[in-house]
Amino acid sequence: MTSTGDVRLFDKALAPRFALLCLGIWLNAADTLVTATIMPSVARDIGGHQYFGWSVAAYLTGSIVAGACSGKLSMALGLRAATAFSGAIYAIGCAMGALAPEFVTFIVGRLVQGLGAGAVVALCYVAITALFPERLWPRVYGAVAGVWGAATLLGPTLGGLFAAAGFWRGTFWLFVVQAIIFIGAVMVMLPAGGADASRSRIPTRQLILLVLGVSLIGAAGIVASPALAAALAVAGIAGMIAMLAVNRRTEDRLLPASASDLRTATGLGLLTVFACEAAVIGFTVYGPAFIQARHAASPLVAGYVTGAIAAGWTLCALLVGHVSAQKDGTLVRTGAGIIVLGAAASAWTTARADMAWTAAAFALLGAGFGLSHAFIARRTIAGAPAAEQAMASSAVPTSQLIGGAVGAAGAGAMANVLGFSEGIDTALAPSHGLILFGAFLPLALVGFTAAWRLGRRERA
Repeated sequence: MTSTGDVRLFDKALAPRFALLCLGIWLNAADTLVTATIMPSVARDIGGHQYFGWSVAAYLTGSIVAGACSGKLSMALGLRAATAFSGAIYAIGCAMGALAPEFVTFIVGRLVQGLGAGAVVALCYVAITALFPERLWPRVYGAVAGVWGAATLLGPTLGGLFAAAGFWRGTFWLFVVQAIIFIGAVMVMLPAGGADASRSRIPTRQLILLVLGVSLIGAAGIVASPALAAALAVAGIAGMIAMLAVNRRTEDRLLPASASDLRTATGLGLLTVFACEAAVIGFTVYGPAFIQARHAASPLVAGYVTGAIAAGWTLCALLVGHVSAQKDGTLVRTGAGIIVLGAAASAWTTARADMAWTAAAFALLGAGFGLSHAFIARRTIAGAPAAEQAMASSAVPTSQLIGGAVGAAGAGAMANVLGFSEGIDTALAPSHGLILFGAFLPLALVGFTAAWRLGRRERA
């Protein structure tokens, strides 16, 4: 590919490659909102209200594991074969969801989906360097980011339309078709060679402890004994702490060595990302179900109300995208504070207020993330030693995924304890729903405290 002349992103040679990347990112970007929108319909059809949290936790856990292994996969198979293989895994997971006769099979399919999607996204970002001239990389990264914003609008539409038609399984079949198209395009467009020169080993012990910790927290919600549930939750938290301890002592790291050191900007930033995501993921998991039950809303409407979180995030991220580095600390603190306010408002409105107020609270919550996330990431990465800055960069989304997985598992456990294991009881929703969503506010406060300290630090 020539690197001379006026090469544009959307010329005849590059436009198909850009479309390929967008399709790969879309397969992951749309998933959470699509699935959240159809989950009440899934549970009514095949049961499994008690596994709501698992539907998100399994997917995110699979994404974490796949993301950590994607570099090795690329080296072993070559970029083209690794990406096509990951797309096939994703398609198999979608087909398992579409064919699931009961919820356990559905959850396993979600795990397989996450494995495929996590690897696809990671390898798509690797492919940018193989498909485009270096001077276009920033523009490609920026343009691909728009796919996440598009998913905010299109995700609930797809899920809502299929659920309203009584054919939620069609959503997964649609993504099977898209995955097959993606695989075909990969085989035509991507080079066969590997593009990842990393020689680090897969952080196996950390991944095992992470999966174990998330599984134990999720299991706390499906056992009958309160004492056993508490023991499982404590064991799950211990597993997460053990993961950080192992990560600090080994050379094969999932996260930077300073991830557990709150004296560093990197440790504070990763804690902020983890705690804030864990605190609010419950609104994505249970928000559509509450909105449909309390307001007799259609899946489409419920999906768009919940999508206000992503809409607020995207809009505010665009507004502050060109703010100077001198404003980092202010936006880190302001955004984290708005996340706490938004989480509190969302807990109240989801359980007790009408849909308009719920959408407004969700948009406020998303705005907090949009205002602060990029600047938290910038300080987190800048605070790492030069040798670990690449790892710190990848640790930001990894910490967010871990927070989402832990928070989703915890929300599922809490919902089942509060009596929502058979669906959303409208009589219990105002009181127990407030407890369900409010129980995670302390995590938002932890995130705010870490962000406040992070905002005080001078940039490296």
